[in-house]
Amino acid sequence: MRRRSGFIPFLRKLAMNADQQRRLIVEQFTKQAVAFSQLPNHNNEETNRLVLETGQIGQEDTVLDVACGPGLISTAIARHARHVTGIDITPAMIEEARQRQISLDLTNMSWQIGDITRLPMADAQFSRVVTRYSFHHFLDPQSALREMARVCQPGGWCTVIDVFMSSTDQAELYNQMEKLRDPSHVRALQINEFPELFLNAGLLNFRTAYYKVEVELEQLLKATYTIPADAERIRSIFAADLKVDRMGVGSMVKSGQIFFSFPIMVFAGQKPNTER
Repeated sequence: MRRRSGFIPFLRKLAMNADQQRRLIVEQFTKQAVAFSQLPNHNNEETNRLVLETGQIGQEDTVLDVACGPGLISTAIARHARHVTGIDITPAMIEEARQRQISLDLTNMSWQIGDITRLPMADAQFSRVVTRYSFHHFLDPQSALREMARVCQPGGWCTVIDVFMSSTDQAELYNQMEKLRDPSHVRALQINEFPELFLNAGLLNFRTAYYKVEVELEQLLKATYTIPADAERIRSIFAADLKVDRMGVGSMVKSGQIFFSFPIMVFAGQKPNTER
C-alpha cells in the first residue's frame, strides 16, 4: 500500500510537468510563429529532398506532419504526396501554416490543433508520419514515437528530423545554451539514441541522412525573442566556444558576427507489415 500511495503523487507530478511543458511550447511558439517561418536556411530544396527520400515519401502517400509548426516541411511534402495533414499544439502556428498553404495554392492539405501525447487520429490512418525540429521539445520522445507509429500503416514509414549531439559533453553544453534561448527546449537526443527509440517503437529497416542548418546568432536570438539577460549569457557561451567547438556546432565569426550550424539527423524506420 505504501508503494501505491507514493505512486499517485508521482503520476500527478508527471501530469503537472506535462501541462507545464505544453504551456511553455504554446507560449514560445505563439511569439515565434511568424519569425520562425522566415528564418534563412530553415527550409530549402536540398534538405527537403533528403526528407522525402529518406522517409520514402511518394505521390500515393497520405502523410501526417506532427508538430508541423508553420507548415514548412508540410507544404514541401504536399507537392509530392497525395495528401498531407499537419497537426500542432500552437494555434498561431496552424494559422501560419494555413496562410502558407493558401499562398502556395496547395489543395491537398488539412490542419488540426492537437498534442503528440494522444494524436486525434485512428490507428494506421497514414502511410507516412513525419516530424521535424520537434523531438527536443518532448519530455518523453519514446512515447511520442510510439504514438507516431500507432497512426502509421503497416509497411509505412515514420521519420524524425531533429538536432542531435555526438557526445554527452556536447549535449550538456548545447542543452544549457538552448534552454536559455528557448525555455521550451528539453534536450537534444544523442546520435546513439535514435536506433533504440525506433526499435522500442517497433520500427525497423532504418534509413538515415544528415545535414546542417547554418544560422547567424543575433538573427536567431531576435527571432526567438530571447530575453536580454539570457541572450548575453548565450553570447558568452558562443564566444568561449569559438575554435574549441565543445558544442559540436562549428561556431565561427564571419563579417564580425557569430555563425553556427545545427547538426540535423533524418532518421526513418518502417512499421512491419503484419499481413505477411
